[in-house]
This record gives sequence, C-alpha cells and structure tokens, in this order.
Amino acid sequence: MAEVVSPVPGAGRREPGEVGRARGPPVADTGAALSPQGEIIEGCRLPVLRRNQDNEDEWPLAEILSVKDISGRKLFYVHYIDFNKRLDEWVTHERLDLKKIQFPKKEAKTPTKNGLPGSRPGSPEREVPASTQASGKTLPIPVQITLRFNLPKEREAIPGGEPDQPLSSSSCLQPNHRSTKRKVEVVSPATPVPSETAPASVFPQNGSARRAVAAQPGRKRKSNCLGTDEDSQDSSDGIPSAPRMTGSLVSDRSHDDIVTRMKNIECIELGRHRLKPWYFSPYPQELTTLPVLYLCEFCLKYGRSLKCLQRHLTKCDLRHPPGNEIYRKGTISFFEIDGRKNKSYSQNLCLLAKCFLDHKTLYYDTDPFLFYVMTEYDCKGFHIVGYFSKEKESTEDYNVACILTLPPYQRRGYGKLLIEFSYELSKVEGKTGTPEKPLSDLGLLSYRSYWSQTILEILMGLKSDSGERPQITINEISEITSIKKEDVISTLQYLNLINYYKGQYILTLSEDIVDGHERAMLKRLLRIDSKCLHFTPKDWSKRGKW
Repeated sequence: MAEVVSPVPGAGRREPGEVGRARGPPVADTGAALSPQGEIIEGCRLPVLRRNQDNEDEWPLAEILSVKDISGRKLFYVHYIDFNKRLDEWVTHERLDLKKIQFPKKEAKTPTKNGLPGSRPGSPEREVPASTQASGKTLPIPVQITLRFNLPKEREAIPGGEPDQPLSSSSCLQPNHRSTKRKVEVVSPATPVPSETAPASVFPQNGSARRAVAAQPGRKRKSNCLGTDEDSQDSSDGIPSAPRMTGSLVSDRSHDDIVTRMKNIECIELGRHRLKPWYFSPYPQELTTLPVLYLCEFCLKYGRSLKCLQRHLTKCDLRHPPGNEIYRKGTISFFEIDGRKNKSYSQNLCLLAKCFLDHKTLYYDTDPFLFYVMTEYDCKGFHIVGYFSKEKESTEDYNVACILTLPPYQRRGYGKLLIEFSYELSKVEGKTGTPEKPLSDLGLLSYRSYWSQTILEILMGLKSDSGERPQITINEISEITSIKKEDVISTLQYLNLINYYKGQYILTLSEDIVDGHERAMLKRLLRIDSKCLHFTPKDWSKRGKW
C-alpha cells in the first residue's frame, strides 16, 4: 500500500466530481412512507444532516449501510455519496430527511435465451439510458493511453521555425520566437512525448528567462496502459498505471462486503493520543464493541482496558520499535524492522495502519516486507510518528508498499519526510523507485508535491556553461533523485513545463512556478540529512528464505 494520509479536521472536504449539496434544514417527516414493511431498510438513500469543515449544516445524499437498535433507539450507519468513506458515521433518526427517501430497486426479472428467467439487481445510482439500450450501442469505456518514449521521425514544429534547427539562447527572447505553451497532462498515442534522454531546454515565459534545461532520443521502454479499476490511481496525471493485485498489501474491491465497508473500532488510545479510526480494520471481533481500544505505543499490542494496558507496561521493556536504528538527527529517528524477525510487531503495525488506509487489503504474511518506522524522541522513549513498508524484492521497482503518517502528526511535514527517506534508501541501493499503486487521494497529492519540489530544485540549481543554456536529460534527473523516469515525465507534464519547439523539447519555468516553489521550500523545514543515515542494503535474492 502506498499512500500518505493527511488529516481532515472535523467533518471533511468533498471529493472531486461531487454534485451540489442540498442546503437548508428540511424537517424530518416521521409520517412519510418508509418501506413496504414500514421501516427504513439497508440500501435506502436520503439526505442526512451533517456539519462541514466550516461548521455549517448541510444535507448531502447518503446511503444506509446498516441499522442497529440500542436500548430501543435505532441508529443508522450512513455513507455520504461522493464523499470519502472516512466520513461515514452512525446517525440518529432525527438527522434523516424522510421526505426525499429513495428505496432500493427490486430485482428485475429478464428472460434469457433459453427462456429461463434471469435477474439483475437494480441500483439507484447507475441506470443505463433507454436510448442507449434501444440503439444497441455500448457505453463508452475509458481509452487506454499508450506512452511512447522514442521521438518520432517526423514532428510538427511550431509555426515560424525549422523542425531541426537548434534554438539559440538569444532567439528565445524574441517575441516572434516565443514558444506556445500547451497542455501535455494526458498523452495520446499520436502526441509526441519526450524521450528519457532527449535534451530539454528551459525557456523564458512572458519575456523573463529564469532557467534553461535541455532533453535526445533514447531507448524504448515498456508502455503502461490505464486500468479500468475505479479505485486505481496513478502517481500523477498522464502516466497511467494499472495496479497489480498480488504480493503486497493491495487494493482488492472484489471481496468488499457490508462488514468491511463499516468502521468497526470506535476509538484507539496510543500513548498520549486518542485516535478516531477512518476505516475498517480486522481486529478481533470481541474488541469491536469496546468504547476504546488500548495500544502499547512501543510494541503496539492491544488490550481491552486501561488496566490491561497498565499491567502490560510493567512487563514491556521496549522503549522504541524493535529492529535497527538506521537514522537519527535531532529528535527524529528511523528504525528498520524485518517482517520475518519481528512478525508480531509487524502484524500489529499493519492492523493499526489499516484503520487509516482504505485502498489496501491486509495480509498477515509479513515475511517478504521491511518496515521503516519514524519516531520522535523524548524522555519517555521513541514515539511512533509514521512508517512505510517495502518489499525485500520488488520486480516492479517499488520502493514503498504502504506509507502512513498517524493523524496527530499530520500537516507537519512528516509525510514528505517519509517519502524523502524512501528515496534516500533507493539512492544508497543505486536504484530508481516508485510507490506501489494505487495511491489514495491524499497520497497522490503528497507524492505529486514531493516530486514537483524535488525536480524543480534540480532544474533551478543548474548552471549554464559559457553562456549557453544548461541542458539536462530525464535520465539524469532520474539518476540524481532516484525517482522513476515515468514519474519524472508525469510531473513535468503535470506542472505544464514541457514544450516542443523547433525540433526539440524545452522546459519553461515561469515566474509564478519559481516563486511558488521558493515559498514552498521556505515552509519545508524537515529534511533528510544523508550524513546521518547508516544503512547497508542487503541482496535479498541470495537469501533462500529472507
């Protein structure tokens, strides 16, 4: 699993693609028709009252996932349509708007070729238009996008310039030769794409030159195609990648049921913090009815009560995660933990992480993984801040399987520090790496931000030789940063830096991009110091059973 989670204080923010909210507090009509049996049933949809992050009332559409009766009072577990699952909650009858209730559709019996009745369950959110069915047309499917790394032999140059004529640094300042900026976030098979080694020159935008960087045709690479899984997300726009479904903690929506769609832990006490889980985690069934689940913050073992935790702390000798401390600077330390040697700790860590990661399925076989736990030190010991895991052997160049910053430490720069540390390990190993897909919405934002800052830092640090434009290839950027080539290209496309001009690719850094980057770097106070890293990579391929 590869994602960095950021906090959503209070009630949350809407996900992309949301429809408008029904505002104004409609009065619940208790006399409204409920169901043929006279009660609200699972699968119903209706507006539900909630508070947003601005502390305002709103009535978004929600689906009833479960109903329970406590002391004669009914509670309803609702999922807000088009909102993230971390906002799901139990609500009372008073928060439901029964005037606009939508009941689940009955199964429609349809005849088959053999004359036997068939059935297809109806859904209130997905309906095929009648015109489409009548015409026999199929609904549009996502187009698979192929990424090409070789420069085509014939390319269309910008009007007014020769395709093969080299561009001089003086001509780039002339208004008649200014390049036309165009979006290349999504690359179709017919669109030229910069190759791995093609030199790209950075040109001025709006008449002010800041940096110049150049890109040469290189060898072919395998192209990735966009998967159709609704939960699969790429590391950034324009570089699609289908998530694999084996080997690690991966997303597998085919086994979703009503149990795993609902949060089962009410509250977790971890050290001096109390955490409210966002998602389901497979803790033992008998613990899910407790108001608070108590965890030892050093070994992560769970207990039923505060008394159980206190009794455990008298016996627990750990004051830091098990494993080797491979990094320390100030109060920040990183510990490397082998999933085979410290199986109990690794499994407990995965159980805790699953409370805040929705896109992953938990496996109890931790042997093929290494866990890197970031801690903050004080007089009482080393307190867990976050972690990431990685496979001991990855055939897809993954350097992160799962990544998480615990909610009390979010929005403080620890997420980027975890990402930076993962790439620092890749540099020591002499490899390029990429996070395992799919990324969550918040993980995608964190990685995209890190890639952008790291690549812009490289481009802005280039020096020109003998007055000529500095040049750099995508291969060189990848080698310097250990960021995989596909992620480098997608980040340049996301930032809209790539332009094709007179037969070569140029990277245009505008004043807005430079100023925004400088402001962001001033806020980024936590950085990894490679001198404080004491890490020796192991060749796991030579070990029989890790």
